[in-house]
Amino acid sequence: MTEFRLTQISDTHLTRNFAVLTDNFQRVSEHINAHRPDLVVNTGDVSWDGPSSRADMEFAHELHAALPVNCRYLPGNHDIGDNPTAVGAATSCPATEGHRDAFVSVFGEDRWQFEAAGWRFIGLNSLIMNTGIPSEPEQEEWLKSELSGANGKPIALFLHKPLFLNTPEDPEEVATAIRFVPQPVRARLVALLGAYDVRLVASGHVHQRRDFTYAHTRHIWAPSVGFIVPDRMQNVIGVKETGFVEYRFRPESFEVRHVRAPGQIDISLDDVFAKRG
Repeated sequence: MTEFRLTQISDTHLTRNFAVLTDNFQRVSEHINAHRPDLVVNTGDVSWDGPSSRADMEFAHELHAALPVNCRYLPGNHDIGDNPTAVGAATSCPATEGHRDAFVSVFGEDRWQFEAAGWRFIGLNSLIMNTGIPSEPEQEEWLKSELSGANGKPIALFLHKPLFLNTPEDPEEVATAIRFVPQPVRARLVALLGAYDVRLVASGHVHQRRDFTYAHTRHIWAPSVGFIVPDRMQNVIGVKETGFVEYRFRPESFEVRHVRAPGQIDISLDDVFAKRG
């Protein structure tokens, strides 16, 4: 295979309780049906509230299974709970092995690796990082093996949370610590990735579109498929709009296209609640 087309969607937040989010997903589904990429990757917050509603995860999986192409999934904080951070209030729903197991039982995996078009693709569960639960060190050892097994191939990494805002050394702040992979695991992860040819880090979580390069790695933040977060709740970092990202990988190169599906709307979280049902 000399070309591999991948569509990244993120933060779909699917549930039967908010039809407007299903509508936005369906608009994206129609675009995917028309363009038929080789793979769809959902980089997390697949469901609205996975830890308390298996029905949300099952509904989300049902909608993805109806797509005409294969899908891979990674968990977000709304799927399995959140990371602990050094600063800020403790999360009300920490990531646990039980939540992770429930996600895997519905979606089949919470990390993965495959190769296509001369690239190695790796998907990580970023929510178990810094938790100390048994799957965290297991994933870290697995990642070391998968990185070394690339044998010089360029690597594209997918995870829910961005690694950082601008640099790996960004200080953690009370208001924003939950947006990024937390310290000290971030420092270890960045050092590990730096030893390999990681050319792309693709994430979601922030509900803002952003595209920047640090060192030799391009960082892509996919916007939410579902909704935007009001400015009163979240400052502007990138572009607040709904949408997704399309990639075209070829040996030694890749292209990025930032996309909005026809009919997809920029609904705010406030309006999502106002349109409940």
